[in-house]
Amino acid sequence: MKSINRNILLLAAITTLLGPQSNALADQPNMHNALARLRAARADLVAAYHNKGGWRDRAIASVDAAIQETKNGIAFERTH
Repeated sequence: MKSINRNILLLAAITTLLGPQSNALADQPNMHNALARLRAARADLVAAYHNKGGWRDRAIASVDAAIQETKNGIAFERTH
């Protein structure tokens, strides 16, 4: 019985500590999925061979901007 109570207390503590992060992710799954895809797209662009007349660098800059805007949207939602 002591072990069960200790496990319940430990689970409650972990839930309390991780609650805000897990709730934020659960509340905005599409934004977090989009952020992950944007980061993957950026990695693919960085790995691409040659600059393609400057278009690759412009695409990387655009993805960087999209990543920042997505982060801004996630942060805004957390405070409103």
